[in-house]
Amino acid sequence: MGLRTLSVNEQVALLFVIMFGVLVLAWVIWFALSLRDMGEAAQQRHGRFARDLRAVWIGAMLFWFAWMSGPVGATLLFGIVSFLALREFITLMHTRRGDHRGLLLAFFVVLPLQFVLAGGRWFDLFTVFIPVYVFLAIPVVSALAGDPGRFLERNAKIQWGIMVCVYGLSHAPALLILEFPGYAGRGAFLLFFLVIVTASAQIAQEAASRWLRTRPAARHIDRSFSARAWWLGVASAALIGGAMYWVTPFKPLQALALAALAAGAGTLGELVMRALKRDAGVASWGHASALTGAVGLLDRIAPLAFSAPIFFHLTRWYFDV
Repeated sequence: MGLRTLSVNEQVALLFVIMFGVLVLAWVIWFALSLRDMGEAAQQRHGRFARDLRAVWIGAMLFWFAWMSGPVGATLLFGIVSFLALREFITLMHTRRGDHRGLLLAFFVVLPLQFVLAGGRWFDLFTVFIPVYVFLAIPVVSALAGDPGRFLERNAKIQWGIMVCVYGLSHAPALLILEFPGYAGRGAFLLFFLVIVTASAQIAQEAASRWLRTRPAARHIDRSFSARAWWLGVASAALIGGAMYWVTPFKPLQALALAALAAGAGTLGELVMRALKRDAGVASWGHASALTGAVGLLDRIAPLAFSAPIFFHLTRWYFDV
């Protein structure tokens, strides 16, 4: 029986079986290697890989729950994740009493309204609501609080947190309901495609940085991040995306190009979040949890928060949907 004879739900279910099967295989390989290499440096590398693999598992489970709950449930689910991510972001930043109005606006007005716009398919307003209207509203609300101390820095932090944790993540459920002509009801495949290529780039980049001698591109942020490893991660994700074109409305070269752009944005987003952690004076998320309650959610959602807007807008622009 060919794939084309299966229903949409059966095709998506098959893709989930493949995805979780690959993740189980990756876990088994990691476990075997961790038993063989017992040196301290090797254990540190294995621990880092285990953390990245755990983040991929969380993303895969999140996507599975989103698909099971349908468009409305997926929008609510990603909205909750967005709320938790924004909360974690704020716990790492230094805020003042004058920021409280802006934070209330961000959590209880901007965030739910952004996801309502996504769920309602009001994409024209959805794409400009935060970058235009919220960008202007946050400093106005802060100014009305009457606290000029470090005004620009404080508002920039709030606006940037909203852009990543709310604006970026809201594009994930938007992909589920993005409709192509002749592709109705298959939005889950687009999000699946995005999750796979983003995760593939992370894993390939981490593997390349471990096994190749590379010069760090941002030594004071992440000693394992290098241009060569990044390019190899993007190339691997592009090849995987090109091979998966059949689950999307794209042609092979279109799928390859979109996968490369989304994967590149996702891995750079992960680097940005590590820079944020360094700026906040957090050496590890375990230390951050003890101090602020942060659990590393920002690290885990960063690739998707950076890749989803790029993928969504390029798709809408190129295919005029």
